[in-house]
Amino acid sequence: MPLLVVGVSVLILLLLMTRLRLNGFAALLLVAVGVALVRGIPVATIPDVLSEGIGGQIGDTMLTIGLGAMVGRVMGDSGAAQRIAGKLLDAFGPRWVQVAMVVTAMLIGVTMFYEVAFIIIVPIAFTLVRVTGTKLLWVGLPMSIALSTMHSFLPPHPGPTAVAATFHASVGLTLFYGLFIAVPAGALIALTWPRLPFVQAMNPSIPKGLVSEREFTDEEMPSLSWSLFVALFPVALIVAAAVTDMATSTESPFLNVVAFVGSAPIALLLTLCLAIWAFGPRIGRSLEEVGASCTSAAQAMAMILLVIGAGGAFKNVLVEGGISDYIKDVTDGWSISPIILAWLVAVILRIALGSATVAVVTASGVVLPLLAGSGVHPEMMVLAVACGSIACSHVNDPGFWLFKEYFNLSVIEAIKVRTSYTTVLAVLGLGGVLVAEWALDVLSL
Repeated sequence: MPLLVVGVSVLILLLLMTRLRLNGFAALLLVAVGVALVRGIPVATIPDVLSEGIGGQIGDTMLTIGLGAMVGRVMGDSGAAQRIAGKLLDAFGPRWVQVAMVVTAMLIGVTMFYEVAFIIIVPIAFTLVRVTGTKLLWVGLPMSIALSTMHSFLPPHPGPTAVAATFHASVGLTLFYGLFIAVPAGALIALTWPRLPFVQAMNPSIPKGLVSEREFTDEEMPSLSWSLFVALFPVALIVAAAVTDMATSTESPFLNVVAFVGSAPIALLLTLCLAIWAFGPRIGRSLEEVGASCTSAAQAMAMILLVIGAGGAFKNVLVEGGISDYIKDVTDGWSISPIILAWLVAVILRIALGSATVAVVTASGVVLPLLAGSGVHPEMMVLAVACGSIACSHVNDPGFWLFKEYFNLSVIEAIKVRTSYTTVLAVLGLGGVLVAEWALDVLSL
């Protein structure tokens, strides 16, 4: 049974990494090969399947994570991250530092991918941890939860946008309705989870090499205006591209340039060039010093990227092994509410495959025939599928490994924290969708 293979493979992976202390990169590849053999993938093609999974995952994330880490380290070594962190503390106070992180993450995360926004904001979170003396998860976890919510629930992120096209739903209305569900649900979990006893019992340290440990004086730090300008520069470029794409369907050279500049890798590359100048020669730091910051960030990212790539290989083996097709066939004849079915299929696919994008696309195909004549608003179907795809993030999700490595957690700790909060978010999202659908029906009477 395909789902049994998934369950056993996850258990073996946990055993390799917890009991045998095997490196995550090697453990993921070993389990991926084992699953490929069990699922009948031809032996001669297994290396290609692994390479395709690693290449696809690294291709999507290496430029973003690598460039983002360099920008963050340049800002940290110049004191810019400390300047922004200090102003956040002045504005919100140490007591409300979590609210500051949630507000910042939600504003930035509305249009930016989880990984991109995470890489941009995490240096500020690290600096706040050091300045305030609080625990890493106390500050960083609200940021991650808020970003996860925005990325998974709302267009113009890729999953919800693709499903909106499948259901012929309005992207603007989906975003509008989704904000009423995502903001309260995300804020509630973001402010609750760090206070849970099992989370408070964890006290990971900031990974070495990703943030400067130097304390800057006020005179040594760049101005707030320059610090914010550089930090928000990629956000502005990516938001401009997203808004332009949503507002028009025509093709023109100007729009192509906007899309190019607003793509995450190009936006971050331009930001890195800006940061090197703004926080290098302009404030008296040599190019050698700035280059050393970039090199340090790249070295610190090497193992993180390897683990994320191996997670992509594991995910690809599950897809090529026919797991998604099996789930689609099993759920095709279920006779339940279209909203609940859409959510449930997305959850099952997410657990089995790890990929939120595969989960939402496949789930939308399963329930599309049920939408006609059901009376359900297509925007609610989009949100049901989208919030289902966030559930149960675990070892077959490359985003799980980004979370684990940046917050310096063990596999078991990451499962306790991330798997639990993503699952509760998915359940709250379903509840919000059902309430919203009921409210729209009442208003239309």
